[in-house]
Amino acid sequence: MANTLDPMDLKQIISLHLDGFSNRKIGATLGISRNTVNNYMRLFRAVDRSLEELLACDNAALEALFPSSTTIANPRYEELMLYFDGINKARNHPGFTFLFHYQEYVQTAREPYSYTQFMEHYNRKYAKVKGSMKLEHDPGNEMYIDFAGKKLQIVDRSTGELIPVEVFVAILPNSQYTYVEACHSQKRADFIACCGRALEFYGGVPKAIVSDNLKSAVTRASRYEADINRSFKDFARHYNCVINPTRGYSPQDKALVENAVHLAYQRIYYPLRNMTFFSLSELNREIRRLLAAYNNLLFKRKQASRLELFQSIEKGHLKPLPTSPYQLKDYCRAKVQKMGYVYFSPDKSYYSVPYRYIGQQTQIHYTSTTVEVYYNQQRIALHRRNPRKGNYNTDRDHLSSTHKYYVDWSPEFFKKKAAVHGENVVACIETIIASGDYPEIGYKRAMGLIQLHKAYGSQRLDSACKRAIQADAVAYQRIKNILKNNLDQSSLFYQDIEEDKPHIPIHGNLRGASAYQ
Repeated sequence: MANTLDPMDLKQIISLHLDGFSNRKIGATLGISRNTVNNYMRLFRAVDRSLEELLACDNAALEALFPSSTTIANPRYEELMLYFDGINKARNHPGFTFLFHYQEYVQTAREPYSYTQFMEHYNRKYAKVKGSMKLEHDPGNEMYIDFAGKKLQIVDRSTGELIPVEVFVAILPNSQYTYVEACHSQKRADFIACCGRALEFYGGVPKAIVSDNLKSAVTRASRYEADINRSFKDFARHYNCVINPTRGYSPQDKALVENAVHLAYQRIYYPLRNMTFFSLSELNREIRRLLAAYNNLLFKRKQASRLELFQSIEKGHLKPLPTSPYQLKDYCRAKVQKMGYVYFSPDKSYYSVPYRYIGQQTQIHYTSTTVEVYYNQQRIALHRRNPRKGNYNTDRDHLSSTHKYYVDWSPEFFKKKAAVHGENVVACIETIIASGDYPEIGYKRAMGLIQLHKAYGSQRLDSACKRAIQADAVAYQRIKNILKNNLDQSSLFYQDIEEDKPHIPIHGNLRGASAYQ
């Protein structure tokens, strides 16, 4: 089974290489095999562009340059590893035998291993004696993040209800400089906002963010190649770093942040136990005060505090923050309608795109302030978000020449067009537009009146309008009948003017004659 890497993954490989990572370390960080990384690097060197230029390319350009970049997964082996996770949880249950579980595995697996291979893989994964080692963490290399298992509380001032809140913890492993913040939930918006404020707290960006397999961070968990949530991956791209989720059921991968959580219980939770807070901002203000004292505590062996180690060693290795903070993006799909607009379902409104994309399927990327429309990973429209429901948001550059003409319709537009045919035509246009309850209906009648000059000329049209004004019979159909029956040129008078029947001249002075004099 081949999983195609998207252009954002290619950019992460390039970013880590430019940061000095070896191919082996890039593979370990991103959960990709070293041989795959080697193949990518050979492909990058084969094109006539530098790595910096490739990093600056948009997603569509990268996909065009490297359309067949894939990595191969082993579903048979991964299926066995997932089955072992369930076996290991039952190890201490009375009556447990490997043979029972092997027989169960054979019945469910598509291509089962033999019993000998089954036991061999199990013993390799769960060795009887597991050694441990102290990992040396390079400064500015990683930031570990996690949510504490225990929650804090705030009180609803009006009802007295206790509202549980989550606690986000981040740590830079080299200096162990720690950040703690309370938030409403572990949902994607709160989680990414906490990550952004943690980076602002540190004043820089590490090369990688190591996260747990939270739903807010990881779409599909895997011990070997997890799928990162698209918004979180976009967040990492904005801050020029990569995401490296820990393996499932492997707490040793995030031992430092787990330890930071336990220390937060001692240094922050316990002092807060008898305090009452009525808002999240009040709680976070007290957390920051206690956190400052915690980061200033001296390590017994190092004779320095977390803050001192961060400022003297680690801060200089962090990448600079981007010029603007990250705005959370959401995504939806929409087809370009015949009018040249896409329907934006979150606000029930419409946004224009270039008319040549009519009928195409597009993807909409939106934040709280902007709406972007993409086709084949290329942005074709950018709008400021308008929260008004049912509103049509138009960029005039997107319209065809015909559509632009209709957009220009207004009373002033028609007066200007009528002025070249005479003052009586202008007067009739004003009357027709003012008499309609619905402007667009008046505009259509006004356009029809002006178009009569093509068949009868401007002079006759102005004369016919004058007759209609004198008779107090200003209407498109009546003026058209005056021209059709040559009443604008005749000295004869007509008894009546009707829209739906021909007008028969009557000789002599009749009672209706005064209407057209």
